[in-house]
Amino acid sequence: MRLSKNLFSRGLLLLAIFLSFAARAENLAILSAGAVEPGLVKVVEDFEKKTGHKVTIQFGTSPQLSQKLANQFFADVLVTPVSVMKDQISAGKIVQPVPQLIGKVGAGITVRNEITNPKVTTVDEFKEALIQADSLVYNSASTGLYLDKLFEKMGIAEQLKSKTKKFANGDMVLTHIINGKGREIGFGAIPEIKMYESKGLRLVGPLPAEIQNYTSYVAAVMKGSSNEKIANELLTYITQENNRHFFKDAGIE
Repeated sequence: MRLSKNLFSRGLLLLAIFLSFAARAENLAILSAGAVEPGLVKVVEDFEKKTGHKVTIQFGTSPQLSQKLANQFFADVLVTPVSVMKDQISAGKIVQPVPQLIGKVGAGITVRNEITNPKVTTVDEFKEALIQADSLVYNSASTGLYLDKLFEKMGIAEQLKSKTKKFANGDMVLTHIINGKGREIGFGAIPEIKMYESKGLRLVGPLPAEIQNYTSYVAAVMKGSSNEKIANELLTYITQENNRHFFKDAGIE
């Protein structure tokens, strides 16, 4: 009888602890640029395991993020390129005047697995590979905008125009490459390409160093969070040095 009472008491204690923990658990939301997706997903999963909080993440291109934010979309934590974050700070939507650095992302070159890697180590090799390719595929967001300007600067924009295919985001670009044909060369954020390497394509390499384009990504808590304290804890966890490996493993420098 005494044993049963002890077990019953322990059960009540465990239930009380569980209910107390559940009561403290928060549901948080992140709005993020897609380029940092593989690293961000991993570090957030680790945060959830260690804290019990639940975090949902919506990803988008820079133009998509800007549009959502202009339409008063809300998230507890915002992860964007520096330029987009500056706009949100100016609009008074961000708690921290100085956002936290996530890392920088370079543009990469990709082909389907059955295609021989083009030579792209030097600018001259890269230029020749573009001219010889059957088609070029990239997004209409930040990567694509940079490539358009780069090809103009290289003097080959008109040559490439008729065989260039553009899609709204990186997912669409990489899915097209996987299901494509001929000597197609695709471009995208290196972490996004690495995320698709098990699906039928591979990362050939970064753009040549002389013409590489890096985009820096930062994070901050948005004003109006239902629990600013926990949102700050999430932000700190995402950006602390001990968790840098989640991003480095994904190709985010």
